[in-house]
Amino acid sequence: MDLNQNNINDNTELKTRGNWNQVKGEAKQKWGNLTDDDLTYEDGKQDEWFGRMQEKTGHAMDDIKAWFSRTF
Repeated sequence: MDLNQNNINDNTELKTRGNWNQVKGEAKQKWGNLTDDDLTYEDGKQDEWFGRMQEKTGHAMDDIKAWFSRTF
């Protein structure tokens, strides 16, 4: 299910939120130029957050979402 329509399964999103420090560390390892500020997430602003990730990493938004889904 995807209640907030961000193309990420709600179970994956809830699991990710519960392990956010680990997620941030993994993302910073994968994309070394990310900072804590880049990874600051606010509810309801998923598209903006993914847009920042896309801009900073140079990867397509779908690829970033897929990485988060696969990894967590």
